[in-house]
Amino acid sequence: MYLANIITLGRLLSVPVIVWLIIDGSMLAAFALFVAAGVSDAVDGFLARRYDQRSELGGYLDPLADKALLVGVYVTLGHVGYLPIWLVILVVFRDLLIIGGAILLYMFTDRLQMAPLAVSKVNTAVQIILAAVVLGAAGFGIAEEGAIRILVYLAGATTALSGAAYILQWSRHVSEAGEPRQ
Repeated sequence: MYLANIITLGRLLSVPVIVWLIIDGSMLAAFALFVAAGVSDAVDGFLARRYDQRSELGGYLDPLADKALLVGVYVTLGHVGYLPIWLVILVVFRDLLIIGGAILLYMFTDRLQMAPLAVSKVNTAVQIILAAVVLGAAGFGIAEEGAIRILVYLAGATTALSGAAYILQWSRHVSEAGEPRQ
């Protein structure tokens, strides 16, 4: 197993710890581990590209770790009252939509495409920034509601746009492919 995959596995395994830290009210520790998980995402990507450690396992494991981290943090921050429930529902629904859409696309085309759209990359960046700002503000005791409110609406808008873009893309692929395989 490549070092990049081991780092990705570490990020995946950090999710329950971050969730527990948030529920426990240890927001500064949750913030620090969340930032470390974000850095690990950059490091494993760099290693995979630089040292040709790309693998099929890594191709599936990396987005799984990313989604688990963001969904776990968003659901927990919503549960403890730091994020609005409507945003948590939107984020979780979009990720379920992506997973379900990928499965349906595979059923219709025999291909599983894992390439994120540009709007999805922007959305992921906004979601990460929002989670980091919320965790950091809570951890350091900073009352920064204005910036958080703006980020909440920006995350909501980019999440909705990203979900819509995936639906449009998949609709095109399915209509080009015709009938599902038997």
